[in-house]
Amino acid sequence: MRRREFGLGALGLVVVPAWAQGVKVLKVANTAGVMDAQQCFITCGQHPKLDFYKSEGVDVEYVNMASITQALQTLMTHQVQFGPMAPGILLPALAKEPSLDLVAVYEWLPRNANVIVVKPGSPIKSAADLAGKRVGVRNQGDPGIVVTKTMLAELGLKDDRNEYIAIGDGAPAGAAIDADRVDAMVTFDTAAARIELVGTKLRYVALTPKFNKVGSSWICVPRQALKDDRKAYVGLFRGMAKSTLFAHSNLDAAIDAHWAVYPETKPKGKTEEEGRKEMKFILKDRKENWMRRPDDPDQRFGPSSLDEWKAHLAVAAETSKNPELPKQVDVRRVFSNELIDEVNAFDRKAVVQLAQSFKA
Repeated sequence: MRRREFGLGALGLVVVPAWAQGVKVLKVANTAGVMDAQQCFITCGQHPKLDFYKSEGVDVEYVNMASITQALQTLMTHQVQFGPMAPGILLPALAKEPSLDLVAVYEWLPRNANVIVVKPGSPIKSAADLAGKRVGVRNQGDPGIVVTKTMLAELGLKDDRNEYIAIGDGAPAGAAIDADRVDAMVTFDTAAARIELVGTKLRYVALTPKFNKVGSSWICVPRQALKDDRKAYVGLFRGMAKSTLFAHSNLDAAIDAHWAVYPETKPKGKTEEEGRKEMKFILKDRKENWMRRPDDPDQRFGPSSLDEWKAHLAVAAETSKNPELPKQVDVRRVFSNELIDEVNAFDRKAVVQLAQSFKA
């Protein structure tokens, strides 16, 4: 199998994990929509000098997605074997479709990676000012809609007068903001950084206090697949944990490792140094959001807490206008920490030392 992004193809087909030279290739839903060094926290471990995945008998292949909603659909139909998922989308989906037996097994963004951005002169000063406004989102399946509803609900406000406008990414989003087609945009930190790179000036508005403390995204897998291929998933997430620590310890090396594995994603029309500088700007906030907060008593990679998921469930019930949601979804079945101890069974100091001395 070639390690390249590719189209979804026939969505009605069921695809099983592939094998290449004795290695199980697991497909991931890439909700960023593009393949570039933004994924270095996963991809750097694919470099042959590191082999964080193949040493575990697995490898990763990307399937580009337009949204998290599309990722959910492809997980349901086994087009991919794992993918990121936001609780605000997952929990209502589980209530509507009880047969959707997905389980969140690895929290890959343990800090809040969402942002509110506006033009520097905007009258919007706080999240409360989003009520009744035109809010830009990447697309109509984007978590930005749920995030906005969540923050307004925390403040006791409604979004019934809000208009959610799809403005895309990068230059199109920047143009929409500059032309005042939206009053604000709610998106991920990396998406906002890409808008800044095209020349649009942005001011960041603080998230609401409670929402700011919750994690952003988990990796979900089909429950039966987890049961059938437990060893493969342990290896997958151990490789991801090592890769994340490596990238956090030496972002330059992780970007170079990504380009070595995926040379087609090297910057076009600019030098590698210029491309690396831009990617480091895109990842300036995300780099810290990969890691758990310093005051978190559990510093392992990937664990969830029941309290965290209960909080997400309460918010999802409010934003989906479904007060019965807590009765419809058993939150204790939504997540699992059964892999976490095994995933973290590696020498962190050795990975950090390797990152500090690595040359792609």
